[in-house]
Amino acid sequence: MTSAAYDLEQALDRVQIPRDEDGPVFDEPWQAQAFAMAVKLNEAGQFTWSEWADIFGVEIAAATEKGQGVGNEAYYLCWLAALEKIVGVKDLLTQEQLLHRREEWRQASLRTEHGQPIELQGGDK
Repeated sequence: MTSAAYDLEQALDRVQIPRDEDGPVFDEPWQAQAFAMAVKLNEAGQFTWSEWADIFGVEIAAATEKGQGVGNEAYYLCWLAALEKIVGVKDLLTQEQLLHRREEWRQASLRTEHGQPIELQGGDK
């Protein structure tokens, strides 16, 4: 196992990602996409798994304190919130860019028929 793969396994164990015998479990495509974005940003050297686990742990604790954080959807909402925070902390996007992208996704979801993949205008996903 490579060092990066070992670090990922340690981080996943630390944040207790929902998994079965085959690996991570996703209920919706956006959950897998959020997961993949975090993995790719780590692979690109944008943050360490320890940094990720710290920020994600804070999100889980906050959701738990509010009575949230149960089930895959709540778990990945915390994952997404942590992803947005680490992107901001690391200055990978400006707040304006992040808000713009979030609105693009919101608009795309509104015009997408239930059960169909969400596509941003211009073909970006």
